[in-house]
Amino acid sequence: MLPRRQPTGPNVQNPRYNIYALIHKALRLAMTDALVSLGRLDVADSTDVSDAIVRVRELLDFCKHHVEVENAWVHPAIEARASGATSRIAGEHVEHEAAIAMLHRNLDALARAPASTRTAAANDLYAKLARFVGENCVHMYEEETTHNRALWETYSDEELVALENAIKAHHTPDQMKFVLRWMLPAATPAERAMIVTGVRDHAPPPVYANVVAIARAHVDAAGLRKLETALAA
Repeated sequence: MLPRRQPTGPNVQNPRYNIYALIHKALRLAMTDALVSLGRLDVADSTDVSDAIVRVRELLDFCKHHVEVENAWVHPAIEARASGATSRIAGEHVEHEAAIAMLHRNLDALARAPASTRTAAANDLYAKLARFVGENCVHMYEEETTHNRALWETYSDEELVALENAIKAHHTPDQMKFVLRWMLPAATPAERAMIVTGVRDHAPPPVYANVVAIARAHVDAAGLRKLETALAA
């Protein structure tokens, strides 16, 4: 779905290539969206409950896949040149996987709850999801600082782009479509334009059309106007 990204030169705002930046933006938006939807849930509305369960379940699957990708690709790359640098974060990944399994059980409990206990089940899920989101925001900050430091000290930008491209190559089209659904609205106008123009310039026209459709469905009006201006340039 996404084209293979080419490294961009150093600049004042981001002197080195940040492999975590866009995917973490997508995760943060998906997390906060799910949390807000659960916090305002109308437990008396069965459609509202079903929609919230689907949204949280998709988030948990997104988080689990992200942990698996980092474990399989990013951590080995760091360890290959900075032995021991991922040990603490790797331990947190184990905790996150356990939390994801617990939240799935809470989702199942909400789905099965009769009307008399649905409010309690929803409140319990909301509280635990809020903690999960908070812990993950801190976790992602640590990766963006500690892990990026290790990557920047031992890898060139070209090598980091190659690593990211290798990760993308192992995603299915459906997985990349889901990532874009959250990445495009979470990105800055410049980042969004880079993603979409990259697809336009390197991917088949049907893929580009799909990406534009995702942007139109999920990016706000102001963001779409800026994207259309960038695409016309």
